[in-house]
Amino acid sequence: MKAMSNFFVRLMNRFLPDPFIFCTVLTIVVFIFAIPAAGANPLQLIDAWGGGVWALLAFSMQMALVVVTGTAFAQAPPIKKFLQKLAASAKTPVQGVMLVAVVGAIATFVNWGFGLVVGALLGREVAKAVKGVDYRLVIAAGYSVFVIWHAGISGSIPLQLNTANQIISEAEAAASNGVLVAGTIKNTGNAVTELIPTGQTIFAPWNLITILVVVVALTILLGKMHPAPEDTFVVDPALLEDKEREYPAPKTPAEKIENSPVLSIIIGIMGLVYLVHYFAGKGINGLNLDVVNFIFLILGILLHKTPIRYVHAVIDAASGAAGVMLQFPFYAGIQALMVFKGGSTGSSLAAVISNFFVSISNHVTFPIFTFLAAGIVNFFVPSGGGQWTVQGPIMMPAGLELGVKPAITAMSIAWGDAWTNLVQPFWALPALGVAGLTARDIMGYCAVSLIISGIIIAIAFIIVGVTGLSAI
Repeated sequence: MKAMSNFFVRLMNRFLPDPFIFCTVLTIVVFIFAIPAAGANPLQLIDAWGGGVWALLAFSMQMALVVVTGTAFAQAPPIKKFLQKLAASAKTPVQGVMLVAVVGAIATFVNWGFGLVVGALLGREVAKAVKGVDYRLVIAAGYSVFVIWHAGISGSIPLQLNTANQIISEAEAAASNGVLVAGTIKNTGNAVTELIPTGQTIFAPWNLITILVVVVALTILLGKMHPAPEDTFVVDPALLEDKEREYPAPKTPAEKIENSPVLSIIIGIMGLVYLVHYFAGKGINGLNLDVVNFIFLILGILLHKTPIRYVHAVIDAASGAAGVMLQFPFYAGIQALMVFKGGSTGSSLAAVISNFFVSISNHVTFPIFTFLAAGIVNFFVPSGGGQWTVQGPIMMPAGLELGVKPAITAMSIAWGDAWTNLVQPFWALPALGVAGLTARDIMGYCAVSLIISGIIIAIAFIIVGVTGLSAI
C-alpha cells in the first residue's frame, strides 16, 4: 500500500499543476469537446462561457465563508483547547491519521460543510501534537472521507427529492410551455410524481452499509499509507501556530467598545435564539450551508469574547479563501459549457456523456453505469446541485423506463458526484485554505482513496442491481 501511495504522490507532485491551471485547462478541454457535442460554433460557446462565469457567485461566497468563519471559529481559545485535547489522544502517526479520518467522516455525514472544515482543522492539530506524522497525509485523510457527503444527511439530491417545494406547480408547468408537468419533482424529467422519503435514499440499509464499509476501508487504508520516517513530510509545529496578538488595556472610548464583550454577548444571544427557533421548525434537515456558516459566525463571535478579537481572527483567516474566489468563477464557466445545448444538435456535452451510459445499460447495470457517468460529469460540473440539474432529467426517466427505482437512480448520481471529488481540486480548496497546502500535496493520497472507494461503491451498485434491490 505504501508503494502504491508513494507512486501516486510522486506522480501528482510531478504532473498536477496548481488548481488554477487545472481549471483553465479543463475550460479549454470542455470548450473543444462541446463544439461537436452541441453542434455549436466557437462564438456561441464563448458567449455561454462568459455568461456563466458569474453563475456561482452566491455559492462562491458561501464557500469562502466556510473557510473564513470555520477557521476563525477554530481559533477561539475553547475550540483550540478541545481540538488540541482530541488530537493528543492519538499516540502514533498512524493513529493520528486514522483519528482525523473517523472524525472527518462523522462530521461529513452530519453536514458536508462541517466535514470540510473539521477534517482540516483537526489535521492541523494532529500535526502539532503527534511527532512524526505526515502533514500531507493527515490533511488528505480529512478530505478523503468527504467521498460520503452526498450519501449523508446533507446530500442535496436526496433532500431535494423529499422537499415539497421541489414539486412543480401549475404555474411553473404552464410557463414551461408543456416541458414540465405539474405535480412531478423538479429535475426528474417528469418521471417522479411523489416525494421520495430519506428512508429510501440516505437511510436505506444498503446506503448506510456502503457508507460504513467505505469509511472503515479508507480509515485503515490511510493509516497503512503513512510513509516511512525518511519519506515523511513533517511540518515544524511552530509554523502551524497562529500569531498571538497583544491587546493592551483600552484607553479611548472606541477601544473600550471594541474590547467590551457586551456587544458580542447581545449578538450571540440573538443568533442562538434564532438557531433554536429555526431547528425547532425544520429539524436536522434544515442544516444547510447558510446555517452552517451562521453557526460558525455566532459561536465564533461568542467564543472570541470581544468584537475586536473576532475581527482579527477573521482577518487572519481570510487569506485561506483566495483559491475559492479565484477559481470558482471558472468552474461556473465550465458548467455553462457542459450544459449548453443551443447548437444544431439540441444536446449538450453532459447529455452526450449521460446518454452514452444509458444506451449500454439494462436494469441490472443501470445503477453502476449511472454512478460512473456521474463521476465523469462531476469533473466538469462539480456542484452537486448543478449536476442534478444536468443529469436528473436524463437519468431519472431512463431508469424508470428500465424498471429501476427512482431512489436508486438518484443515489447513483449522488455517489458518482461525490466520488471523483477526491481528485477534483474544486472541493479541496476550502480544506487546503485551512491547512495552508496545495492540491498536489494531498492528491496523490486522494487518488488511492479514489480507487479503493470507487471499487467498494461499484460493488455496492452491482449488488443492488443483481439482487433486484433496484427493481421497481
